[in-house]
Amino acid sequence: MISIAEEIAVPSPPKRVWEVVSNPSEVVACVNGAELGEAHDDGSFDGTLVVKFGAMKVSFAARVALDLTESDREGRLSARGKDGQGGTRFTARAKFRVTEGEGPGDSRVSVLAEVQLNGRLAPLVESGAGAMVSRMTREFSAELIQRCAGGEVRAPARPAGLTGRLRAWWTRLLKRRQKPFPSADFATEEAGNGTAQAQ
Repeated sequence: MISIAEEIAVPSPPKRVWEVVSNPSEVVACVNGAELGEAHDDGSFDGTLVVKFGAMKVSFAARVALDLTESDREGRLSARGKDGQGGTRFTARAKFRVTEGEGPGDSRVSVLAEVQLNGRLAPLVESGAGAMVSRMTREFSAELIQRCAGGEVRAPARPAGLTGRLRAWWTRLLKRRQKPFPSADFATEEAGNGTAQAQ
């Protein structure tokens, strides 16, 4: 299992940061190799992520569910999927929260996550988890800071039909009640800086 605890300092107000991190299109745009797929009626959506391990690239496809608590600027994400060849399956749970940063007008994004892998690529992924998470966190942080410094949240250009479905899905999602998330609790766990470990 891979455990992740990250804190990202963002020189933008919490309201602005929340606008970005609570928008799947914006988050996906911050992750190199990630793409947002079809939205489903139950509020979940498809996504893909290409991860590089040395000279090798592995593509993962997942079904993702997201629950948001806007009043607390907190979100919970769960994902289940497999690699492109179907030899490795994974389940992931994550919790993120946007809070005030150290300086005026600054924010902090705290993330706790657990990823469980099974299959032939599991040892490779787990052995490189530390370097992979550190690299992806650096890339994500740089893009997040840049996007938060901008104005309105920008959605990528998509065909009109898909845009309408995404808008309807997003409206439904914001109305959903928060589900229990037993594996990570900010009240009892303190997110560290750049921490990832395979157990």
